[in-house]
Amino acid sequence: MKIEKLYQLYRSHPEISTDSRSVKKGSVFFALKGSNFNGNMYAHEAIDKGASYAIVDEKQYASGEKLILVEDVLKTLQNLANYHRHQLKAIIIAITGSNGKTTTKELIKNVLSEKFITIATKGNLNNHIGVPLTLLSMQEETRYAVIEMGANHPGEIRELCNIAEPDMGLITNIGKAHLEGFGDIGGVARSKGEMYEYLSSPGKIIFYNNNNDLLKNILPRGIKAVPYGTGTSLDLYGELLSASPFLKFNLVIKKGGRRDKTEFVTRLSGDYNLENVLAAISIGIFLNIPLKQVKRAVESYIPADNRSQVINTTGNRVILDAYNANPTSMYAALTSFLSQKDKDEKILIIGEMRELGKYSNEEHKKLVGFLRKTPDVMVFFVGECFYPFKTGDDYYFSRVDDLIEWLKDHKIKNASVLIKGSRANKLEKLIDYL
Repeated sequence: MKIEKLYQLYRSHPEISTDSRSVKKGSVFFALKGSNFNGNMYAHEAIDKGASYAIVDEKQYASGEKLILVEDVLKTLQNLANYHRHQLKAIIIAITGSNGKTTTKELIKNVLSEKFITIATKGNLNNHIGVPLTLLSMQEETRYAVIEMGANHPGEIRELCNIAEPDMGLITNIGKAHLEGFGDIGGVARSKGEMYEYLSSPGKIIFYNNNNDLLKNILPRGIKAVPYGTGTSLDLYGELLSASPFLKFNLVIKKGGRRDKTEFVTRLSGDYNLENVLAAISIGIFLNIPLKQVKRAVESYIPADNRSQVINTTGNRVILDAYNANPTSMYAALTSFLSQKDKDEKILIIGEMRELGKYSNEEHKKLVGFLRKTPDVMVFFVGECFYPFKTGDDYYFSRVDDLIEWLKDHKIKNASVLIKGSRANKLEKLIDYL
């Protein structure tokens, strides 16, 4: 079936389903494949549950007028999303980076929504399936779409850019993330830089952190680029005031010979979030959103999903930053937390970092060594990756459930607690015991 005809079918049934267990009535079911599943096998089930049509790529499952056979279901979904993108007038803003993608995405959405009808990637649907689904969620009235793009192998950002064809974009930062797939930090830089390569075309715009030398070094020459950061030479920059417990800063905008300052008080923890906030502000100001509305959008944003959340329990103040972790984000969180002046006892609960490949032992050893230099702070390590470096003086737990059992018998009270680790550790389960 040609994409034009499939698009007309989609317009008549503008709901996409990819999971036969949760098919919506009247939707078009795309029978995607994975390493452990074959959606083709569930196409008839999807029709029985109310799907109007099912797109399959294996002939034996294409019996019936509601079953549409294509060469490749995933590629068809991506082509449909790209085709839909060209039928609308929405401007696409793409975001990638090692850390802070989702927080920055949500901040940008908040800011743009003050003036424009804006959609953004839901949750972490930022891959070769999630990006097309986000594009297909755009409506006629959508003015801006903020698309998060994740990757753990070279070439993925380029592929996602070719699907979404962004008009603007930014790389939050480049750090030691997904080293198992990228090989080393140079591989990360080259792979994330694929977004810069795409946005170097005429008419595209790059927003970049002027404080980040690595990003500036890979910035293509002769392109339209808008800087943000804390450097006083910029026309718009931030001045950090405090990050205990919430990030507070001045936004400085140069006008003629004067510098106008506006104080922002956010609900985000950690001074490392300043660059994420400034990215959103920079885009908002560039798109002529009044400063008053930008300020309201930033200050009203409340983090969720275990990202930079400040939670006051019955006995402690907890900073929960346990959605993801790599060496770069880990040290940023630790440095910010340890630098805060706090009358309460400080406690660290650190989960292992995933997808580091051959660098896993080295990075976990460095982390343990770093934390042993903070003698006044109690540290709990969670995960098998820490065990080769265990000593009798440390608190080690293979699983989060083991630490929960320990906490049941050893109550922690009147403490400031940072919980940081990769999502697989499920450290958010600890909140009920703190």
